[in-house]
Amino acid sequence: MVVGEVAEGVDLLVVGAGPGGYTAALRAAVLGRSVLLVDRLGDSGIGGVCLQVGCIPSKALIEVADVAHRAGGLGDAGLTVRDVSVDLDRFQDWKAGKVGGLTGAVSGLLRRAGVEVAAGEFRFTRPGSGVLQSADDRPPRHLQYTDVLLATGSRPVELPGLPRDGLRVLDSTDALALRSLPRSMAVVGGGYIGLELGTAFAKLGSKVTVIEALDRLLPGVDAALLRPVRQRLEALGVDVLLGHRVEGFEDGVVTATAGSGVVRVPAEKMVVAIGRRPNTDGLGLNKIGITPDGAGLLAVGPDRMAAPHVAAIGDITAGPALAHKATAEGEVAAEALCGKPAAFDPAAVPAVVFSDPEIAVAGLSPEEARAQGMDVAVARLPLSASGRAATMGATEGFTQLVVDRSVDAVVGVHIVGPHASELIAEGVLAIEMAASPLDLLASIHPHPTLSEMTSDVARVLLHQPAGATVPAPAAS
Repeated sequence: MVVGEVAEGVDLLVVGAGPGGYTAALRAAVLGRSVLLVDRLGDSGIGGVCLQVGCIPSKALIEVADVAHRAGGLGDAGLTVRDVSVDLDRFQDWKAGKVGGLTGAVSGLLRRAGVEVAAGEFRFTRPGSGVLQSADDRPPRHLQYTDVLLATGSRPVELPGLPRDGLRVLDSTDALALRSLPRSMAVVGGGYIGLELGTAFAKLGSKVTVIEALDRLLPGVDAALLRPVRQRLEALGVDVLLGHRVEGFEDGVVTATAGSGVVRVPAEKMVVAIGRRPNTDGLGLNKIGITPDGAGLLAVGPDRMAAPHVAAIGDITAGPALAHKATAEGEVAAEALCGKPAAFDPAAVPAVVFSDPEIAVAGLSPEEARAQGMDVAVARLPLSASGRAATMGATEGFTQLVVDRSVDAVVGVHIVGPHASELIAEGVLAIEMAASPLDLLASIHPHPTLSEMTSDVARVLLHQPAGATVPAPAAS
């Protein structure tokens, strides 16, 4: 700090107002800390990528696209709907209203808790001190903090040689802001973001091609869970190119190569969804003796502390970059910074892909459980066994249960099917509570619902001989 500059004292400084950051700020304020929450966008950035340009906007688009598509897909049930269309321009205004309402709600919580929110870019100058630089012409604020929590999130990775221009080469944020429907779209990246966007735009009427450099979609997801999704993509007319690398995009044609072969894909827009990079550069971490790893991530302990008086959560730490993980970590970090015993040690962190059908997983796969030396039992029940699924006209998928027989406890739940994102919560609770298959079966589930699949697959497991495959029961 330059001589003559006056530093403001800050009790707890939280950098980043995403789900983890604002959750930590609220919890710390409740526990009696005076909190300054800073974000590059200030109040308009509350909720971070998730609320502003990620989770919420993408699910709004997926919902509208799915409703529009399904409206014309129940002809066999006697439902005839003609001339269904989606006005993306009006959709964007509607979406902005929903995002604005949620942003305002969180802002209100912060205000009532006494959390100060400030706009600007923060960087460390030395341990215990830093500068908050506003985007406008206001003078910088020199801050001296007691504790700091870093929750700066991540940003999209750009394709080498084809940087985002926001017009033809888009990232996920750009794609979610489109006000007109492109006739054709190439989605580069077959991870969850690419599949979600590709599926939604295909349902809206775009000709979509997904281009993935690896030899499979959704790396890390069980191939069996992916099978119904691949079938649905084919039915939607989505072309999938595996093992292809994008080399160029010119005059409405994407060029991709696989070995010595070249493929040319017509596309008005190219959406790049090849991953995200943690926002740890530009913070001046070297000034406080912290060095990110090669991927830009910060090492933290179970209490989320990266160094004395410095905590870090969310996308800038190891593990899946998920909003709900960051939220849980924010609670833990806030309690640790307030002197309470706290540790982030979940038995399961659920992961969801809002594909069609949805995929949701919690806990271990059968292979992972066996690799840990567990005595594994697996049961799988097809969705065709569900009467409720039959009435929805959506019977593609299954529910799978993974159990460690040595302790009679559920260690994994995997669902592919409609509303899997909503159903997986019971699986998470079962794993956290070390529930047995009998616990699931003895818990009465309402009928007819998709939730019955959880108790029904437990019944299958309990009634099957070890290693046997039991036919699915008839739909009821």
